[in-house]
Amino acid sequence: MHMKGDRELDIYQDEGEDHEINIRDYINILRKRMPIIITLAVIVLGWQVLKVYTATPIYMASSAVLIEKNEGNRNLDYQYSRYDPYFLSTQTQIIQSENVAKRVVENLKLDERYKGFFIKEKPQEKSFLAEAKKNVKEWITSVLPDFRSGEPETSPQINGMVDFPSESYTDADIIASIIRSGLGVSPVPESKIVNITYRHENPAIAKLVANAVVQAYKDVTLDIKLSASSYELQWMTEKAEEERNKLEEAETALQRYKRDNDLITVENRLAVIPQKLGQINTEYTNAQTQRRELEDVYEQIQAAEGNLAALERIPVFATNEVLKEIRENIFKAKQNIDELSKKYGYKHPKMIEAKDELTILNNELKFEIDRIIASTRNTYELAKKKEQNLKDILSKTKGELQNVNEKFVQLSIMQREVDTNRVLYDALTSNIKRTGVTEQAQSVNIWVVREADMPGGPASPNKRRALALGLVLGLALGVGAAFILEYLDNTVKSEKDLMNRFDFTVLGTIEQLKGKNENVESIILRQPLSPLAESYRLIRSNLLLSHAERPPKTVLITSMGPKEGKTTTTVNIARVLSQDGKKVLIIDCDLRKPRMHDFFGLDNKVGLSNYLTGNMEGNIIYDVPGEDIQLIPSGTIPPNPSELLNSRKMKMLISKMSEIFDFILIDSPPIQRVTDSLAISQVVDGTIVVVKARQTTNDMLYAGMKKLQGINAHLLGFVLNGLKDGGSGSGYYGGYNTYYAKEND
Repeated sequence: MHMKGDRELDIYQDEGEDHEINIRDYINILRKRMPIIITLAVIVLGWQVLKVYTATPIYMASSAVLIEKNEGNRNLDYQYSRYDPYFLSTQTQIIQSENVAKRVVENLKLDERYKGFFIKEKPQEKSFLAEAKKNVKEWITSVLPDFRSGEPETSPQINGMVDFPSESYTDADIIASIIRSGLGVSPVPESKIVNITYRHENPAIAKLVANAVVQAYKDVTLDIKLSASSYELQWMTEKAEEERNKLEEAETALQRYKRDNDLITVENRLAVIPQKLGQINTEYTNAQTQRRELEDVYEQIQAAEGNLAALERIPVFATNEVLKEIRENIFKAKQNIDELSKKYGYKHPKMIEAKDELTILNNELKFEIDRIIASTRNTYELAKKKEQNLKDILSKTKGELQNVNEKFVQLSIMQREVDTNRVLYDALTSNIKRTGVTEQAQSVNIWVVREADMPGGPASPNKRRALALGLVLGLALGVGAAFILEYLDNTVKSEKDLMNRFDFTVLGTIEQLKGKNENVESIILRQPLSPLAESYRLIRSNLLLSHAERPPKTVLITSMGPKEGKTTTTVNIARVLSQDGKKVLIIDCDLRKPRMHDFFGLDNKVGLSNYLTGNMEGNIIYDVPGEDIQLIPSGTIPPNPSELLNSRKMKMLISKMSEIFDFILIDSPPIQRVTDSLAISQVVDGTIVVVKARQTTNDMLYAGMKKLQGINAHLLGFVLNGLKDGGSGSGYYGGYNTYYAKEND
C-alpha cells in the first residue's frame, strides 16, 4: 500500500473538483437528516389539514359563451379580417371588469335582495377553533414561506367578510368587488368559447351570478359600441364642418392668388423664359471669351511701352497687312540709301530725297501702330461693356424666372391644400353616413353555449389534492432543508469525502455505537467478532501493509482536536496487534490531560514525565492486567511538556523501546492545541490522524495537515471515527461489516 505522506503534495483538493456523483451519498444525507425532513413534512401537512377542515365550502357554477369578432356588412362597415392574438384576452378583461360586476349588481338588485349573502357583520366573539386557527397560521407563516394549496385564489370577501370604509363605498360597490374576486374566466384552447365561473358559499347565488355575468357582459359590450359610435359620430360631424370651412377658404385663397399675380399664362411663360435664358447665357459666355482675348492683347501692348520692335511681335501687329506693306517699303528705302551712299555724299540731293522718303515711311509706320493701339483699346472697352450688358440681362432674366417659379410653387401648394381638404371632407361625409347606419350593430358577437346549472357539490377545498400537495411541499421543504444543512456543514462526513479532499489513505472507518451502555474501549474484548472489532482489524491490516519492506514499529496516533477518539483508537489498535502474539507498548505522551491509565485501571504516579525529568523512582513500564499489552503512563503532569517530548532523552527512550517491543503506539495531545504531536512525529516511523465524523471540520484538518507536512512528518493515513449508520460504507467494506454482524448475532 503506497502512502503519500513522505513527499510534497497538495493535500487539500479543490472543493469544486469534479468527482463521480454517487446516488448513495444523497441517500445517506436523507437518512441522516430524516428527523428534520419528517418534522417539516408533519408541520406543513398539519397546517394543510387545519386549513382544509376549517375552510368554508365554496361552490362553483360555470357557463360557456361563444365570442367572436363582428366583421360587419360587406357593403357598409366590412373590414379586412385578420388574426388578432389579443382579442380573447381583451374580452376576458372586460368580463372581469368593474363595469360588468356593477351591471350584475344592478340587474339582479343584489344590494337590495341578496345583500345578506355577500355582506355579513363581523362576529363580536371568535370561536375557540377560529382563534386556534389564527394562532397556528401566524406561527406557520413566520416559519415557512407562503404557499398555496393549488386552488384558485379566494378572498375573505367571497365568504362575505369584508371591511370597506362605509363613507367611501356603497353596498353596490362592495358587492361588485366581491363578485370580481370570485369570478373566473378561462378561454377554451383552440376555440372561441370562454368558460365563465363564479364561486360562492351558496350554490344558488353561484348559479345566479354566473348566468347574470353573461348578460351583463353583453350589455357592457353594447354600451362600449354605442359610446364609441356616438363619440365617433359627434367627432366626425364637428371635424367635417371644420374641413368644409377649410376647403372653402383654401379655394377662395387660390383664386385670389391667381388673380393678384396674373398666373393665367404662367405655364407658357415657364416654357419661354428658360429658352431665352439659355440664349443669353451663350452670348454672355462668348462676350466674356472675346473680352478676355482683347484684354490679353491690350495688356501686351501696355507691356511693350511704345517699343516698336516689341509691338511688332504682337500678333495683332505682326499680321496687319498695312504694316507689312510699310515695313517692305522701309526695307526698300533703306536699300536705296545704301546704294546711293556708295555713289553720292550724304548732302547729295538724291541722298536727301532718299532719307526724306525713309522718314516719311517711319512716320507712317508709327501712325499705323498708334491707330492699331487705339483701335484695340476701343474694341476692348466695347467688349467690356457688352459683357456687362449681357451679364445684367442674364441676372434680370434669372430673377424673372425665379419669381415665376416661386409663384408657381406657391400656386402648387395652395392647389394641394385645396385637394387635401376636399379629400378629407369627402371621406368624413362618407363615414358619417356609414356610421349613422351601423351605429346599433355590435362589434362582438356573443352566444350562450351553456347556461350555469346548480352546483352538485363544493368545488373547494379539494381535500385530497390539498393534503397531497401539503405532503409533497412538506417533503420538498424538508429535503431542501436537509441539503442546505448538509451544504453548510463543513465537517468531514465520509471516507470518500476525506479521500477526495485530502488525497490520503484512509486506513479504516469506525462506526458509532448505537446503544447508550455500549463501551467502545472494551469492544475488542467483549465482542471480538462484531463489525466494530473487524473495523479495527482492518486498520491493523492496512497499518501492517503501509510499508513495502516492513511495517512501522513506532506509530504516533493523534487528532486535530479533543474528543475525537485518538485514545480509544490507540487502545483498540494495540489490542488487535497483541492478538497476533506481538509485543505491544503504549506510551501516553499526553502530558497535559492523560487518560490512558484510566482505560486500564493503572496508577499514574510514576511515568513518562518522571523519566524525562530524571525523577524516576522504580519501573515506568506497567503490564496491563489480563492483556498482552504494556503501558508507559504519562506520569506527573509537568510544567513544560513540549520541551520534554522534544528532548534527546525522549528519542533515546523510543529507540530503546523499539528494540524490545514489536510495536510502539504513542498517544499524544491534539495538533491544533499544542505542538507536542509535531515534536513526536519526528522520531516515529509514521503518524496516524484520527478524524471524528461530523465533528472535525475541513478547515481544522487542513491546518493540521499543513503543520505535519511542513515538518515532513511521515503520514500513514486517516482513521475515520464516529460514523453513523454505516456512513462510510460503500462497496466491499460495508458488506464485510454486514456479514460479520450476522455471524455475531
